[in-house]
Amino acid sequence: MKKEISSIYYVRIMAMLMVVLVHTTAQIFHLFEPHTVQHQAYHFLNRIIRVESSLFIMLVGIVFFYNYRTRELTKDVFKSYWKKRVSYILIPYIVWSIFYEFFNVHLGARTFDFAEAWDRLLNGKSHYQLWFIYLIVQFYLVFPLILVIVRRSAFLQKHFWLIGFLVEFVFYVVNLKFRLVETPHFFLNYFAAFSLGAWIGLHYETVSAKIRGWKIVLSGSGSLLCGIIYVSIHYRNLFGDPVSIPTPYYRLVGIIFLTLGALFFFYISEKFVTLFGRNVTGKLKYVAMYSFGYYLVHPMILYYVMLWFPTKETGLSWHAMIWLQYILAVIACYFFIWAFHRFVPLAGFIFGKLPKDAPLFWNAGESKRKTRSSEKAEA
Repeated sequence: MKKEISSIYYVRIMAMLMVVLVHTTAQIFHLFEPHTVQHQAYHFLNRIIRVESSLFIMLVGIVFFYNYRTRELTKDVFKSYWKKRVSYILIPYIVWSIFYEFFNVHLGARTFDFAEAWDRLLNGKSHYQLWFIYLIVQFYLVFPLILVIVRRSAFLQKHFWLIGFLVEFVFYVVNLKFRLVETPHFFLNYFAAFSLGAWIGLHYETVSAKIRGWKIVLSGSGSLLCGIIYVSIHYRNLFGDPVSIPTPYYRLVGIIFLTLGALFFFYISEKFVTLFGRNVTGKLKYVAMYSFGYYLVHPMILYYVMLWFPTKETGLSWHAMIWLQYILAVIACYFFIWAFHRFVPLAGFIFGKLPKDAPLFWNAGESKRKTRSSEKAEA
């Protein structure tokens, strides 16, 4: 029986926590004046945690290539693959795109126009976070072809992380000159993280067994160093004297930052599995399974949290309110998704793939343990 990669649950939780924090701290641009310590600190935090996009993309590569690396690629296998993608990704995306179209009309942010709404749905623009689902769908579309190609080449399997890195950088340079693709949300612009995940999925047992402390430190410090450079240049270019650096070099630093960052969080997630054990990991799995739901629902939840707990009008410091809003949004998202999971039929068509049962995560596994205990007592 194939071993479950338990570390992906920790990666999913960290990624979903980061994405909520990104959008919670985005308000700093109108709270603090540029070049103040507060503005610079929150800008750094807001940008450095954007490694979350690479974590989600890496997870796609890990899961897909791990699950399909030795499976016979029959017609039924591909049929099942597409059925799951439509059920757990495409349908929720359409549901939430329609919801956010009317949500924005309700807020007065736009007037409803069917042609414009249709265009936004096709391009992941119905709300500010849905571009990422649009991007992920592209990976789902090309994955079968990439899988077939990679499985036929031992060289590709062995070096796919490096090849993916080079593909992303070369595509960026070529596209910068020839403008082959206008949207920045094209899958080749995120191919390094995907290929890293694919490489991990193909060689999971070997990669996991060879994790060492020095690898964790090297990947973490390398990512942080490149992240500091990348974010600092971004800040200067937005609010100060632009840094005179060729655009391809700046992009290269960014790719290294995001790829090493994704690898670092995979490494520490593998250590978390050992550190926290099966019981804690099993409980946190029921939080991680809501990560896609978090991505879909958190903008709506965060809007009402900020409305009911405004940053400027409570008498508390803005810093305290930002973190209070973040904590409340994370907690509210969990209970919102759990309520749908527990009480609404076919909730998977709203929040993607969900576990069969819906315990509160701290109770996960309790019924199974009670059953085993009663069976032992009867024996």
